Amino acid sequence: MATGIDRQRIGAAHAVIKPYIRVTPVLEVSGADFGLSPFSLILKLELLQHSGSFKARGAFVNLLTRPIPEAGVVAASGGNHGAAVAYAAMRLGVRAKIFVPTVSSPAKIRRIREYGADLAVGGDRYADALAASEAWVDRTGALPVPAFDQGETLLGQGTLGLELATQAPALDTVLVPVGGGGLIGGIAAWYAGTAKIIGVEPRAAPTLTEALRAGRPVDTEAGGIAADSLAPRHVGELMFPIAQAYVDHVVLVSDAAIRRAQDALWAAVRIVAEPGGAAALAALLDGGYTPTAGERVGIVVSGGNTTAVDFGDPAPG
Repeated sequence: MATGIDRQRIGAAHAVIKPYIRVTPVLEVSGADFGLSPFSLILKLELLQHSGSFKARGAFVNLLTRPIPEAGVVAASGGNHGAAVAYAAMRLGVRAKIFVPTVSSPAKIRRIREYGADLAVGGDRYADALAASEAWVDRTGALPVPAFDQGETLLGQGTLGLELATQAPALDTVLVPVGGGGLIGGIAAWYAGTAKIIGVEPRAAPTLTEALRAGRPVDTEAGGIAADSLAPRHVGELMFPIAQAYVDHVVLVSDAAIRRAQDALWAAVRIVAEPGGAAALAALLDGGYTPTAGERVGIVVSGGNTTAVDFGDPAPG
């Protein structure tokens, strides 16, 4: 499999971006904390990354290893990638133009603006933002920073796998949320079959599920509660052969299950995750994946850019 995304290049990318990113912590808990059997569950808290999600990793690899034109950089995003590119551009003194659709959450829109990027909000879905960003490239010559279908992006997201393998070296299984596939592609390339990698997608946005069924990336529906992070029209071309080689299977979860996972993270460990960030846990709570006795399971809590922090606790009395 000649994708160019492998451990050696991921390690090199990590060395480049290490001064700019956080080594996000892991939290080991019991499945019993979530009403499941008492297996070992390791949460990779990537919502604590700069800009509030794993996307900062790929953004920094792009901006630190590719020539930046005078016009700066441009990105299309459901929100998290835009925030990450805006943050990296702010840190590195680069001009940034970000396009997001109207489904992007207020928290993500506010964060992009706070980082000083030139933000445009329009269209209903990520595909609309992507088309607008491509037109911007044609007009200005800005460097596009793709959200998932770019080698540097995949290498950056793969550094999360490098960290997790160091922090929790005996994992049997890693559950990873899937949108365009950059995160699961990078993580799967790092593990390269040494742990079982399982994708988790919303039923309303089954991009990798349909791609694996068709044998190639295909357009699918793109909606649901996590539409601002897990709902492009299709997965990336670059990650797809990695998924075919190293992703064991994909679990689909309902919007209701994702919401329950958000609630459970708050109730059990006081973690506030956005819907996409809670999707991987939803696969366990919904029974889409059931660990065997003694299995050590990693869960990527991929993002926390949300304003939905009231999960039903009573008011203080």
